[in-house]
Amino acid sequence: MPLQTQKLGQALGESLTLHSTLCRREAGAFQKAIQTGQEVVVACTQEKKLFAELATQTAGATSPIKFVNIREMGGWSRDAQNSSPKLAALLAAAHLPEPDPVPAVPFKSEGRLLIIGPIDQAEKAAALVSDVLQVVIFSQGAGEAGGAQSRQYPVIAGQLQKLTGWLGAFEVSWTENNPINLDLCTRCNACVEACPENAIALDYQIDMNACNSSRACVKVCLSAGAIDFNRVPAEASEKFDLILDLRGVGRGAGEIGPSFQQHAPPQGYFKWDGKDLALLMKLRDMVGEFEKPKFFAYKQKLCAHSRNETVGCNACVDICSAEAISSDKSRQQIKVNPNLCVGCGACTTVCPTGALTYGYPKAQEQGLKIKTLLSTYHAAGGQDATLLFHSQDAGQACIEALGRSAQLKLAQGVPANVIPMSLWHTASIGLEVWLTAIAYGAKQILVLNTHEEAPQYVQALEAQMAVAQSLLSGLGYTGVHFQIIHAKSAMALDASLQANLGAQKQAAAQSQHQVPAVFAKYAVAPEKRGTLELALDHLSEYAPVALNDANKVIDLPEPSPMGSLKVNVDKCTLCLSCVSACPASALQDNPELPQLRFIEKNCVQCGLCASTCPEDAIDLVPRFLRTPERKQAQVLNQSQPYGCVKCGKPFGTLKAIEAMLGKLAGHSMFQGAALERLKMCSDCRVIDIYSNTDEAKIANISPKA
Repeated sequence: MPLQTQKLGQALGESLTLHSTLCRREAGAFQKAIQTGQEVVVACTQEKKLFAELATQTAGATSPIKFVNIREMGGWSRDAQNSSPKLAALLAAAHLPEPDPVPAVPFKSEGRLLIIGPIDQAEKAAALVSDVLQVVIFSQGAGEAGGAQSRQYPVIAGQLQKLTGWLGAFEVSWTENNPINLDLCTRCNACVEACPENAIALDYQIDMNACNSSRACVKVCLSAGAIDFNRVPAEASEKFDLILDLRGVGRGAGEIGPSFQQHAPPQGYFKWDGKDLALLMKLRDMVGEFEKPKFFAYKQKLCAHSRNETVGCNACVDICSAEAISSDKSRQQIKVNPNLCVGCGACTTVCPTGALTYGYPKAQEQGLKIKTLLSTYHAAGGQDATLLFHSQDAGQACIEALGRSAQLKLAQGVPANVIPMSLWHTASIGLEVWLTAIAYGAKQILVLNTHEEAPQYVQALEAQMAVAQSLLSGLGYTGVHFQIIHAKSAMALDASLQANLGAQKQAAAQSQHQVPAVFAKYAVAPEKRGTLELALDHLSEYAPVALNDANKVIDLPEPSPMGSLKVNVDKCTLCLSCVSACPASALQDNPELPQLRFIEKNCVQCGLCASTCPEDAIDLVPRFLRTPERKQAQVLNQSQPYGCVKCGKPFGTLKAIEAMLGKLAGHSMFQGAALERLKMCSDCRVIDIYSNTDEAKIANISPKA
């Protein structure tokens, strides 16, 4: 590829040395560089392992080493001659510090493995791992060949009841409900031969649906005593470190029963197709102590999940592909199991308040990387910057395959204006970061979906993109700014990128307002709502369409993390239950007057106010208000105070008291003086009860003789 070393160096503000065979004949230059103590960036990832080995073998090597792939990301492309700004951006981002460390989630595995499946397949799998793992087989039928004659592994059987846990902490419960006790069975096969109904297979369990109660098996098993049709079903449970699930492999696998059906099963649980030997090799390595980052942070006081056991926002619970998040309505919060969390970050993306935040890397660190990429790209003369977010596994592999295809003249390659950015998971970044990228000068945001993602993640990203696109379109930024690219292969990715490039060129010929006139300088804030407000303020300030009465309100699709409320003043009694339910302080009362006030900027559209309102008087209105009133308290409803009929002191609202009187007027307990007391304040009500001589008091009732 035609690297313009001087131009790249000017963009980065440093002197660059070009090497063509650094991993071979020029390896000495690498060794000298890592002895200087200064950071060394290798702009190729092909021989990353080799360079790491060289570093350990080089005396005095103290330099931190980083790697960045500029070859497949842009150099191997039909548009390589225009890729210098992108390459400069990638090199600049490589200089950024590593993410701050976060607390670790520990796992400990002693190698106790439970294999669930047909006994013949289970024994084959066990033979490949039993030298390093302690194997127990949960028989789910004989399979095609049945168990081996020699008992090499402990075997349990029965009705599987529960399967829960994670690496090092799986709990399995089952019911031993078969007449044959496998601990007593000697596998002599006498019962198999004697059974006239062929109800006993080589898993040494009786098929009760086929058994006609001849009891021939009992007679031939007298010496071992393993068969007892009067055996009482017993509950059993045991803990394991690892689970290998073979159910569905071969014939005679029986019913599937309890298993982990979620898209992201817990670590330590593997489904095996009977063919993938690499999976068994991975299983063999899972003995010892392990840890992973705690990917999330949770602030309960910001959570809009529930108030007073009423559920409002359930977005994180619904989207979690690992089923690591559950509701705890009694404590007005959600619970996240860090052992089950796989770090996808989808929960933090859909969380409207920022109660859940992504911890590794943090939002500020991702924001800095985006800002560095875009600012360097523009400083190097780049135009129409497009960010391509992709996963660091399947997404990275797809892009690298595209680069190789382009080098072989089989594909166009990654366009010069498309800057790939690797994420732990593409669902970990959403609305507020995308809008910030636009504020930094990105023309478009692309998210690569390689179909490894859970379906609900794609739906959530599409919903957030619809909100973001509505905001930008309403502000006058023309064109399509957000798009999910679905591609399993390099050629599919190439076709999508080229189609998108053509659409961009066509849109650019028709409009001039796809990015803000001035790029933003602010940093991504730790708080999600803070970042969102900074992005909206900047994009609004430089909006191509001037603010007027016709465009002061931008309608947004549901679900939206921002909006207004519509209160039916005829129904609302100003009980203010919605105020106590609001987690974001968007709804407020007025200590001086009976008023319901609302600050639209704070509203997260969680719906707690609407579900809490006893009069069903509140509706959500997803929108963005461009005027300053959005940040100011607005009165949604107000009423005259109701004065006590005795002393005149206000103690409620006119509407609330009238509604209460109307509902209780026909009740037998509220007639005459009792109904009148409802019009009194609490003090006058007590005085009236004790001063009324006609009132029957419990203290005056004489006891029965």
